Amino acid sequence: MRIIFVSVIIVIIDQVSKFLVKGFSIPFLKINYEGMYHGQRIPIIGDFFRLTFIENPGMAFGFDPGINLKLWISLFSLFASIGLLIYLYFIKDHNFTLRLAIAFILGGAVGNLIDRMFYGILYGYAPLFYGKVVDFFDFDFFNVSVLGRYYDRWPIFNFADAAVSMGVIILIFFYKKHQKGTEETPVTEPGMEVQNSSEEAVSNNISENIESNIPENPVKENFNGKTDKGKELPD
Repeated sequence: MRIIFVSVIIVIIDQVSKFLVKGFSIPFLKINYEGMYHGQRIPIIGDFFRLTFIENPGMAFGFDPGINLKLWISLFSLFASIGLLIYLYFIKDHNFTLRLAIAFILGGAVGNLIDRMFYGILYGYAPLFYGKVVDFFDFDFFNVSVLGRYYDRWPIFNFADAAVSMGVIILIFFYKKHQKGTEETPVTEPGMEVQNSSEEAVSNNISENIESNIPENPVKENFNGKTDKGKELPD
């Protein structure tokens, strides 16, 4: 289960980046970091890549299904994360690509789940499960029109969204190929090779013993240990 550390690292990176964007306060340490104000844009690579601080109450990539579904989305995220963790345990002996993909998806799911569950309480604007997800990566990839709506930039996202997407990409482009190779390779149960080798060695040993006890020119011996060459017939 060392692959779980991949999920933990993703969660840490995701949460640290969100605190740096949103800001945080630790009164007993007299730390007060303001972060970015809502809607602020900081150019990184011109207009192509910039940090844009927004919050959404819904799902990944800024999708907002409405406040009425907020609780259900948070609960679904919670149970889905638990399910992924259990699944990761059951596939602990499977190939690395599958476990890595699930670890990426789990880390991303938990990262956004923390926002939904606790950010409302931590920042004092909503009860448990009603927090908003912090997004800030803003890329200008292409212009497209979908269902009558025009988009001139990629939906703003965060590290957790990127981790989930990366996990799905690994599943699509790597795991299926590895799974095909596994199906074509005959499966050998643990210990089968040792057992077959032992049986073969015993069989060979028995054959050698039998062959060594058979003389090259066998003759019949009598009870006195003398060779019976036959009796002469009287004339």
